[in-house]
Amino acid sequence: MGAINGVHHLAISTSDIKAQIAYFSDVLGMELVALYWMHGVEGAWHGFMKLNDSCSVAFVQTPQMKEIPHEIGKTHAGNPGNPSAGGTMQHLAFNVATIAELLTMQDRIRSRGIPVMGPIEHGMCTSIYFAGIEDMSLEVSTSDQAIDGNAWIDPEVVQLAGITADELRGFRAPAAFARSARRVPQPALDGPGPHMAYPPAAYKSLMGMSDEDLNRRMSVVDPPVKVA
Repeated sequence: MGAINGVHHLAISTSDIKAQIAYFSDVLGMELVALYWMHGVEGAWHGFMKLNDSCSVAFVQTPQMKEIPHEIGKTHAGNPGNPSAGGTMQHLAFNVATIAELLTMQDRIRSRGIPVMGPIEHGMCTSIYFAGIEDMSLEVSTSDQAIDGNAWIDPEVVQLAGITADELRGFRAPAAFARSARRVPQPALDGPGPHMAYPPAAYKSLMGMSDEDLNRRMSVVDPPVKVA
């Protein structure tokens, strides 16, 4: 119960949401399923490109984003191996079911005038690599079987990362969690966190509300277009 089973959406900042929608629709064949004023964020647009019925790539555009510079190796990696700042997206990999579909996608991307590197065999998957607009680094991969941790967790890297044997066992078999009859209270806002980067007064106000009050005040359930 309560286990995470996939990615609902990955939100990516953009200074040109139209260009991103056009790229992901034409180059990658994704369907635009939502484009609306982002709930609770003044001046922001939110767009969703469908991967499946419960998984999307999402874009967020605010007026301020046009003024934020791209710096390869800082804000953007620029390719699948370059560094970027902790917490930023290094690259985004999509999945297809078979090698044949991977090669079809490679042809589709190249037909739009975009160079593609690969396919490259990684053992656990086969991948192609290419550039998105706004310096995004993109990948499409396929795996013919689930990743086997017994084969793909390298003891040398485990040791270099400072992971003990006990920690590794815990990472490979995370503890289950069962809800009790009583709700867990909100932690103290001056605790170690981590914490979201809101202005302090706004953060205190939002986190100080009861869950029920926050839901009542902040929720928006009606879509922007009424469908008969």
